[in-house]
Amino acid sequence: MKKLLLGFVICLVFMLLGALAYFGLGLAPVATSAPPMPFEQLVAGMALHARISKEAPSQAPIPADEPNLLAGARIYREQCSVCHGLSGQPETGIAKGMFPHPPQLFTGHGVTDDPPGETYWKAANGIRLTGMPGFKGSLSDTQLWQVSLMLANADKLPAAAKAAVGEPLK
Repeated sequence: MKKLLLGFVICLVFMLLGALAYFGLGLAPVATSAPPMPFEQLVAGMALHARISKEAPSQAPIPADEPNLLAGARIYREQCSVCHGLSGQPETGIAKGMFPHPPQLFTGHGVTDDPPGETYWKAANGIRLTGMPGFKGSLSDTQLWQVSLMLANADKLPAAAKAAVGEPLK
């Protein structure tokens, strides 16, 4: 039993030294154009989903009515669109150069099927190592909910909100 335990400890030490060498010798990909590190997406995705499941609010404290959706569209346009895009508009140069690539929320798979609480959590707290900032310190809770509700309802926005997220950036 002692030999098995010793072998396990030695194996663990070598794995730790190998990981330190991988990072210390500059072998880890750090450029935005480099592929992800081994297991990076798996580990980061598991941690993110577990944290959101534990902390994301289940109910929005404001209604998804036209004034809130329009306000959310305006905030999104000002704060989020440079990375996450606008409806019917081409991807920005900033978005093209980011890693991981920010989801374009008005094309393909958006966030209309995500619960607003999940989007709220991501917008409020940000996501480490992705370029997604946390807006808790710069937007109010109401503003964060307005953006989250607008995105959750992006496929059925009122005309004014739809227009706000469809105009090209200047």
